[in-house]
Amino acid sequence: MNAASYVIPLPPQASLPVVGESGRYPVRRIWCVGRNYLEHIREMGNDERAPPFFFAKHADMLVPDGATIPYPPLTKDLHHEVELIVAMKSGGLNIPADKALDHVYGYAVGIDLTRRDLQIASRKKERPWEIGKSFDGSAPCSAIQPASKIGHPAKGKIWLTVNGKEAQKGDLTELIWNVPEIIWQLSQQVKLAAGDIIMTGTPAGVSQLQPGDKLECGVDGVGTLKVSIGQPE
Repeated sequence: MNAASYVIPLPPQASLPVVGESGRYPVRRIWCVGRNYLEHIREMGNDERAPPFFFAKHADMLVPDGATIPYPPLTKDLHHEVELIVAMKSGGLNIPADKALDHVYGYAVGIDLTRRDLQIASRKKERPWEIGKSFDGSAPCSAIQPASKIGHPAKGKIWLTVNGKEAQKGDLTELIWNVPEIIWQLSQQVKLAAGDIIMTGTPAGVSQLQPGDKLECGVDGVGTLKVSIGQPE
């Protein structure tokens, strides 16, 4: 079907740049892993024995490197969560962990911005987290590094600074569930496909953000990302 087949204009395709490529990576879905670094589980006061779980953001919530993100509505407690991102080139249901990396196109660095006050309020009422996690501009993401060039990172520093001051620091070796295990677990819940990206969890050190704050983050061997928090719209 072409554009003339629809009664309203087609929304733009969400996509990310790819390092060394002129073409872009089309994003289908954004999946996020909850509670996948032990120290972050402890700082949030959650059960460290529980397995991680998954929630989603919408693809049009992606924000490119260098952007200024308006401070979101409804919250007074916006938090940063730096994460390694996995970009899929294929998928399926019930992907075995030992075959999972065959489906990975590449990796990037992202931030899971979170309206923490709304997330906590929803949790206390046993309601979905969506209002705290899924909002405009909530998924800043760097360019993707193809796995064909960098391999599959399983160790290396993951970090984030706010206004030049270190806030989060960890290592990919601290992931409770590694990338193959994450893909295996998630593919039991949904049928993964090319264009799906997975945010793999955040280390300890999450903190409150204010308009004017400048964030820089990175994962060794993958890349870096810079964004700023602007005034509310």
